[in-house]
Parts: sequence; structure tokens; C-alpha cells
Amino acid sequence: MTLAIFDLDNTLIAGDSDHSWGQFLVDNKLVDVDAYQQANDRFYQDYERGELDINAYMRFSLQPLMQYSNDELDALHLRFMAEVITPLRLIKAETLLNEHRALGHYLLIITSTNGFITEPIARALKVDHILATDAEVIDGHYTGEIDGTPCYQEGKIVRFEKWLTETGQNASGAFFYSDSINDLPLLAQVDNPIAVDPDDALRGEADARGWKIISLRD
Repeated sequence: MTLAIFDLDNTLIAGDSDHSWGQFLVDNKLVDVDAYQQANDRFYQDYERGELDINAYMRFSLQPLMQYSNDELDALHLRFMAEVITPLRLIKAETLLNEHRALGHYLLIITSTNGFITEPIARALKVDHILATDAEVIDGHYTGEIDGTPCYQEGKIVRFEKWLTETGQNASGAFFYSDSINDLPLLAQVDNPIAVDPDDALRGEADARGWKIISLRD
């Protein structure tokens, strides 16, 4: 089965769900507003430059999950989906998903953003599976630590290859859609790399390598 692989943030949705979740916490005064805002923005700038310390960022972004019960987190995420994510959904992105679905392709999201944030988004987009950075859970509660390899830069390849081995799938003929220079390692490995509304660094690489460039924005 041909794999149609997608980055999530700024690819299938018109924004970054990770940064937006942090902003949602700030806007609702669920964190120390000034300190969290500054750190959230700084980490996002590091990400855009391809310089993010993923372990430091994950410790920062997972910390608030420790403060609430699972029921409270579920309720917060429902609001987040309705208020923040729904307006970021892209008609052209969902048309693209449907085109691959109609061809019988297996739809896979691979994202650096943690699964708490992204798994409900993946369900809403009706993809077959998602690989995300996993947050450690012990006795049903978040610990604030990462579980396993972060799904970021070369870590996406590690997680993808592990998934291929576990599922018996293969990457022959696979498509991968992404906006970010951070995904260059995986883009360079697939048969059909496609840059989607790419950042300047990825656009330069795509032009140099002759990769297809598309836009999913209206």
C-alpha cells in the first residue's frame, strides 16, 4: 500500500498546533502569562530556524499537562479544537487527503508535536495513523518527560523506520508533504518529496533538488 505521509503544522493546517496550544494556555491564564508567552515564542523562533532543542522544549510544553486531571485536559482540548484548530483547517489540504484516500493510499501524519495535542487533530482529519512525539504517562498521569525518541528532524526517520518494521509496511513510492526545513532528512529519503507552502530554507532546497512545490492555502 502506497504511503501518503504528511507533516501536520503549517502543512495540513494553517498554523502550528504546538505553539497555538501554548498561546491557548496563555490566553486562558492557565499558566504564568508573561513568562510562558516569552518562552513559547522563543522556542517557536528556534524551531523556525531549525535550531530547536527538542528535549528542552518538550519539558517546557509538557509541564502544564501535569497540573490537570485527564478529564480536565480532555475538556480543555475540546475547547482548543473548537476555538483554535477548526479555524486553521484548510479545504485544499482536506481535498488532498481525499485524493490520496481515493487512490487507496495509507494516510500517515508524522509530526514533532506531542500526541496529546495532535492525536485528536489526526482523528478529525480521518487519517489512518499518526506518529508524534510521545509524552510519558505513568499510572495514567503525564510525567512531563518524553517517552522514546522525539519525532523531530532525524528522529522522524527513526520513528518512521521503527513503524515500518512493526507494521510490515514499506516506503516504496511514498509521498511526504512538509513545509519545514526541519523535515529535510525525511523528505530526502522518500520517492516523492513535496514542499507545501515551504519556509525559505526548504524552498531553496526544493528548488535546488527539483522537488515539487505546492500551496494548500486559499
